[in-house]
Amino acid sequence: MTREVRESGGGWWCAGVRWPGEVPELGWSRGGRRRVSVLAYGAGLGFRAVGERHCVGARGNVCPLGAVVPGRSTGGRCAECARLDRAHSVAADTMADDPRTYRVYLAWFGPGLVKVGITGEERGAARLREQGAVAFSWLGRGPLMAARRTEEVLRAALGVPDRIPYARKRVERGQLPDPDERAAEVAELYARAAALEGRGWPESLERLPLEVVDQVGIFGLDRATEAESGPVALPASVPVRAVRELVDGGVVAGRLVAAAGPDLHLAVAGGGVVVLDTRLITGWDLAAESGSDVRVPLIDIGGGGVQGGLF
Repeated sequence: MTREVRESGGGWWCAGVRWPGEVPELGWSRGGRRRVSVLAYGAGLGFRAVGERHCVGARGNVCPLGAVVPGRSTGGRCAECARLDRAHSVAADTMADDPRTYRVYLAWFGPGLVKVGITGEERGAARLREQGAVAFSWLGRGPLMAARRTEEVLRAALGVPDRIPYARKRVERGQLPDPDERAAEVAELYARAAALEGRGWPESLERLPLEVVDQVGIFGLDRATEAESGPVALPASVPVRAVRELVDGGVVAGRLVAAAGPDLHLAVAGGGVVVLDTRLITGWDLAAESGSDVRVPLIDIGGGGVQGGLF
């Protein structure tokens, strides 16, 4: 266990998974101090939640109320901090004079599960990794308002959304087709989008060539899990349960076999893979925990029955 987690009992809060490069990191904060723990597939990861979950604040600032937030909230913010955070985001359309260059992307999460979105060009593919996009291609680049307009045109003309629930993404990760099929679906969407040039596509947006990037290897979704007795057939991309929420004294521990977006796939004692959405652990004081056990409420992936309480 990393030094950052060991110190969490003294006030280090987890800020969730970030993807500055092709390797996931866990962010940590204590007051104005920030640290990161680089994650490695195959390594053990374990912690125990302590006390209550508090609001993580907004835009790098501490919540002035020190508000307690629900365990199942993926935002981890009180209503006021959530409003402030949203008001200063690109999605709020309050930054029309932003001078930076933006890119429009087409992201694929599973068969028939595609979306369009925009991200700052200086961020590269970080946004795609944060969303857990299995494959993607850039479509165009240009000013913010041109990128936003293109996003709206594609949603209306092609019927593709700009948001996909994480629960859907988790289900689809367990039934991924081969790389050629993934690339073909992205290419087909790209062709439909490119055909809209001259029909609502802003002139200030430069179209970029098709180049499908597959992130299965980066996420570790092509790895096979291994039980203590040796290799098993269940791949890391087929989790069977997901953590529903943390509670005081709740434990999550296992061996990291994959990660996609905010999700960590943990091989746990007794076999099987449990998904931990790290947005659920922000705002908690976490203490190190060894072993490969899970003692928090879980839910079956795919809408199955809920296992409530600690066990």
